[in-house]
Amino acid sequence: MRVRLVQSVFVFLHVSVVFSEARVPIPEDYAVSTNFVRWAAQVFHGPNVPHHSGAGVNADPEEKMNATQLITSKGYPCEDHYVTTDDGFILNMQRIPHGLKNSNNTAPRPIVFLQHGLLGSSTQWIENLANESLGFILADAGFEVWLGNIRGNTYSRRHVKLKPSQEEFWAWSWDEMAKYDLPKMLTHALNVTKQTQLYYVGHSQGTMMGFAEFSRNQELAGKVKTFFALAPVAYLGNMESPLKLLSNYVKQIELIYALLGKGEFLPSSEFIRFLGQELCDKPVLDVVCENVLFLIAGFNYGNMNVSRIPVYVSHSPAGTSVQNMVHFAQLYTSGKFQMFDYGPQGNMLKYNQTAPPEYDAKNVTLPVALFSGGHDSLADPKDVAILEAKLPNITHKKVLPEWEHLDFIWGMDAARRCYSDIVQIINSVEKL
Repeated sequence: MRVRLVQSVFVFLHVSVVFSEARVPIPEDYAVSTNFVRWAAQVFHGPNVPHHSGAGVNADPEEKMNATQLITSKGYPCEDHYVTTDDGFILNMQRIPHGLKNSNNTAPRPIVFLQHGLLGSSTQWIENLANESLGFILADAGFEVWLGNIRGNTYSRRHVKLKPSQEEFWAWSWDEMAKYDLPKMLTHALNVTKQTQLYYVGHSQGTMMGFAEFSRNQELAGKVKTFFALAPVAYLGNMESPLKLLSNYVKQIELIYALLGKGEFLPSSEFIRFLGQELCDKPVLDVVCENVLFLIAGFNYGNMNVSRIPVYVSHSPAGTSVQNMVHFAQLYTSGKFQMFDYGPQGNMLKYNQTAPPEYDAKNVTLPVALFSGGHDSLADPKDVAILEAKLPNITHKKVLPEWEHLDFIWGMDAARRCYSDIVQIINSVEKL
């Protein structure tokens, strides 16, 4: 019975794609059929994809470490910090006050704040060897490093009133991350260190949060000396990521919620196979076809330390909301850098206008250093070019022709080709 249901779901999805590509509207009774919604939810809204965590005898112990343990196990100091956002989410951050060889320096250190991307957590900056991980490289270069974690991920699953088991806990997207999470985390880092400015490094969604909030919050933007945007994401109209498949159902948003639920994004194995139907026909590692982060973000097998993959997938995906994934799909459909689209009536209630407001990247006037990949399926070069044309103060630009989305956090040559540039730029700014 289950097999027939899965086959029926895929028939529906295939027909929907055909209708969408032909610009033929899906019949209303077909799109929101009560019976379809009921069994689609049962089939698709399954448990999370299991991580490849260390059950084997030769498993890497880092597979079971949390962010703090990943840091201290390598001899670095670590502090856990917590902040509560204005809408009640309790966020956990890690602080690396100094590196291994410069602990005696008591002078204030430049602060570098690292913000992870979609479906990630702070561990993405510290999962490689110490000489290959940006978090450790920055600490050893003489900087103080802060690692952010946004609402809903492994380290930020608490709220003053709500619980993760409630749908209300997950009623947000990166709009709220930009509006609430980012200012609170950056301000806390500055207050603790008694400094007035810091450097901000974002990857993927971390750049989107920055572009959104720095475009409208000039007070916060003034606290950032340089914004390092790795695999920058704002416009998604040209993305080739399988995530764009969800865009076929954005106008039938109740269908997406039927397939995935309204809470945490916990894709079932059937949905994973749906996303990877083309990629996983190729001879690649099985783990790639079982991990939604690899499917959505793409991977560069030739630039990945295969021995570290079990560590990567034991910590990712780290969690997000279905609403956040829908928001990404909406950006592909609209081709605009805009807030979440609740539909005309919902937008009137939320924004007092029928269409969602757009973020204006032209208002991001702080210094921006852009690092992009030539084969990035999520931050497509054409979309990066649209963003680049709008930013008024790009102080550094580097394109890594063969890089894909995850090379910026896990690439074997990232330290040499990207992180060394970041250190050099910071040192140059500090000398001014």
